[in-house]
Amino acid sequence: MKSIRAAQLKGADLAAEYLLGESNSIVPIEEATLERSGAASTQQSSKGTTLAVSYDTPYAVRQHEEVTWNHDAGRKAKYLEATFNSKNGKALQVIADTVKGAIK
Repeated sequence: MKSIRAAQLKGADLAAEYLLGESNSIVPIEEATLERSGAASTQQSSKGTTLAVSYDTPYAVRQHEEVTWNHDAGRKAKYLEATFNSKNGKALQVIADTVKGAIK
């Protein structure tokens, strides 16, 4: 049972990193400061495991929310929301595949 739980946590870490990579591919970019500030994390609690992708610049939230700003081709506002909405199934599959690998 410990190995399955360890695989769940490893899968969660991998899924968070996957989502960060996907988000980085569409995050607004000019000097890449926002992209470089991106981080993936997981946190365990008695209620389960939480995955997070975050960006740590003073303007990260505004860049995310301001849909009227122009961005380079392929880059856009709502970079976290869009990534979650389009890639959450794949992130869950990363976790499932990691757990399956531990069971075999």
